[in-house]
Amino acid sequence: MTETETLDDYILRHIDPESDYMHRLWRATQLHLLYGRMASGHLQGRMLKMLVEMVRPQLVLEIGTYSGYSGLCIAEGLPEGGHLHTIEINDEQEDFTLPWFQNSPWADRITMHIGDALEVIPRLGLQFDMAFIDGDKRRYVDYYELVMKHLNTGGYILADNTLWDGHVLETDTHDAQTLGIQAFNDLVAQDERVEKVILPLRDGLTIIRKKELTNSKT
Repeated sequence: MTETETLDDYILRHIDPESDYMHRLWRATQLHLLYGRMASGHLQGRMLKMLVEMVRPQLVLEIGTYSGYSGLCIAEGLPEGGHLHTIEINDEQEDFTLPWFQNSPWADRITMHIGDALEVIPRLGLQFDMAFIDGDKRRYVDYYELVMKHLNTGGYILADNTLWDGHVLETDTHDAQTLGIQAFNDLVAQDERVEKVILPLRDGLTIIRKKELTNSKT
């Protein structure tokens, strides 16, 4: 490693490369959208693709589409016949994101919904094998409880930003998003319906598996 190379640079040189299409989406996200760092990016994108390939889900749910980077990585990893339903609450995002879905090699694997996930998910009437939660941090607990009702036994939830740049350690915070993540982490840690592990990847990624319980709450 050179004097100017960071550990992140080293990691990116030693994992699967980003495709040209995904790199162009990443650049467009940084140039044209506010808060471009919210996009998953190279490392997390390859992680999402690999996790999907390992689990081999048929139906995946994503809460928080943003620029479509994570959704495309999920779709890329899907087995034949697999499908992603991704939900974005900001209707102004559709004009940017939808063409990136439609022009991608995985267009037939993705359905984008505009609206509040808490309202859209019940309307879909589907049971999912995997979900990626990356929406409003203040509503993570609500997302989690709703997703659990629509997640098959043995299914996985991937929750992003669960370390929240270290703010989860704060004990006197009044920030609503930090409080939302803290409440979510506390809930999941005590939830006997699931197995869980937090990976210190980027801003924290929690992997949650729904167990089969005799007296399941869902």
